Amino acid sequence: MTNPDSRVTIHMAASLDGFIARRDGRVDWMETSDEFAGGESMDPAYVEAFLKTIDCYVMGSRTYETALNFEAKGSGWAYGDKPVFVLTRRDLPRTRETVEFHAGELALFVNERLRPRFRSIWFAGGGVAAAECLRLGLADEVRYSILPVLIGDGIQFFEKLDRDIALHLTEVKAYKSGTVALRYEVRRPRGGSRSV
Repeated sequence: MTNPDSRVTIHMAASLDGFIARRDGRVDWMETSDEFAGGESMDPAYVEAFLKTIDCYVMGSRTYETALNFEAKGSGWAYGDKPVFVLTRRDLPRTRETVEFHAGELALFVNERLRPRFRSIWFAGGGVAAAECLRLGLADEVRYSILPVLIGDGIQFFEKLDRDIALHLTEVKAYKSGTVALRYEVRRPRGGSRSV
């Protein structure tokens, strides 16, 4: 049974030209040095409180591998003790009890396994996973953080959408780092509802 209060959010940080990683998966370009005097500060207490509102994370295998690489380099595990569901058919290392792998149908997984258990479900990475989530009508909102850099080529935020997805802009924030955060509601067709 789907929880009517559950929300699926797609969140991604990308370059201004719409790439979430280089072709080889590197995200070294995310370390930018821009400063925007009129921007908001990223208050650590606010960020910590906000992250507590997220109940679980869903990501593709390449995003998971990137997170493992960050952890191996001393940057820590970005997802705390929250459940992390990795969409993959590959055999990947499971480094903590909170990680679970899934290889089945995405709509059934989200609607039958995640929505009944979790209120705030975040798709935290992977252009393929994000596009599939939108194609299947599973997403309720998209949060898009645009970093002040152009990288020219790489892995697109949404890979191969097969139709237009109407959005409604609900929030815009500019930060001192030069990053702009956009928040969109996914518009449903009249009389339509999320996919079941």
